[in-house]
Amino acid sequence: MKTLTKAEEQIMQALWALGPSFVKDIITVLPEPQPHYNTVSTLVKILVDKGFVGFKAFGKSHQYHALVSKEEYSSRTVQNLVKGYFGGSFANLVSFFVKEKDMSVNDLEQLLEEIKKSKKQEP
Repeated sequence: MKTLTKAEEQIMQALWALGPSFVKDIITVLPEPQPHYNTVSTLVKILVDKGFVGFKAFGKSHQYHALVSKEEYSSRTVQNLVKGYFGGSFANLVSFFVKEKDMSVNDLEQLLEEIKKSKKQEP
C-alpha cells in the first residue's frame, strides 16, 4: 500500500467521516484555512490514481468514496511505523511509550486485557 501525504490523509479522513461525497462536501470538513476547490479536486484525483478513492460520475460531477477502509490504512501505517522505527517489535513500541511517560500503568493493564481477550478468541 502506498503512503499518503498529510494533505492526502486529511482528504481520506474527510471521506471516512462523510462517506460518499462531492469535493464541495469534503472542503467543509477540512481544517482552516480551507484549501481551494481546485486543490482538493487535484488531491482527490491523486488518491484515485493511488487506488485509495473511487468515484461515481453524475454528468460532469463526481461523487468520491474511500476504497481503503480507515482500519486497513491504520493497520498498515502502524505496521510500517513499528517496522521502520522499532525493529518490527511491538514490545519496543510499547516500551518507547512507557519510557516517554506517555503510557500509564492503567493503559498497560488495559492493553494486556485486550491481548488476553484476543488470544482467547483465536481458534
